[in-house]
Amino acid sequence: MSWLHLDERSASVTAAVLLALALLARGGAPRRRWSAWLAAAAFETGLVCALFALWQVANGMTHGHEQGGLSHGRDVWAAERWLHLPSETSAQRLVLGHHTLVRAINYYYDTAHLTGMVVFLVWLWLRHRDRYPQWRNVVAIFTGIALLIEMVPVAPPRLIGHTGLVDTAMLYGQSVYAFVGSNLADQYAALPSIHVGWAVLIAVAVVRCGRGWAKWVVAVGHGLGTFLVVVLTANHYWLDGVSAITVLAVAWASERGLRRLTARWRVPALLPARVDGQIQQGADS
Repeated sequence: MSWLHLDERSASVTAAVLLALALLARGGAPRRRWSAWLAAAAFETGLVCALFALWQVANGMTHGHEQGGLSHGRDVWAAERWLHLPSETSAQRLVLGHHTLVRAINYYYDTAHLTGMVVFLVWLWLRHRDRYPQWRNVVAIFTGIALLIEMVPVAPPRLIGHTGLVDTAMLYGQSVYAFVGSNLADQYAALPSIHVGWAVLIAVAVVRCGRGWAKWVVAVGHGLGTFLVVVLTANHYWLDGVSAITVLAVAWASERGLRRLTARWRVPALLPARVDGQIQQGADS
């Protein structure tokens, strides 16, 4: 939960400083290994901070839209019943009697989202540098589209009432919203679920880039596990996850289309894909 202490202002300042450092390091000594590494690392970290700041801006725009958010949340709930989707209430009842499991699920929801993305990006940058630009761009495009959609407030199922669902995090004193305060975490941005979108993105990327059986454990464990966790904690509807996967597919297709265009126009990459003594442009072409 410590990631959430980084607010809009500090994230923006950090991003600006790191991006400036990347430009200086790149321009100062382009043929030195340490300079290339520093430029790439500063740029990628600054980009993540910039995305985090954008997330906070979007939260601010939808924050406090309680009435509209509750109405839209009830509409999503009604749509799921019309579509005869499995009841989130029935699924949650399967775990409510297992207190240790519920606490673990709450903890996973609070911590695995941002931490998982940071670990994934670091792993990809260190071990599969040639694939990093592609997946970093998918993350950026998906997050941008999702934040635009989330400007229409949608309350999570734990807030709309008359569903039989329990706010498990609040019940066990593990609520991230109570921890960080109401001015930072937006509770009316349920659809699409960025938790699910990021987790499925990580799962697909690990399967495509990783090796051995471990990649399937990560894919199934984090991807499917996150989808179940967000529902079992009553933080998201099934349709939140489905819509997130749909947006992710659009982001993936958009990134592939942009890569084809930049390759056709011979637009160079902003920063090197690998650091091996010299800066190499065109990371993912």
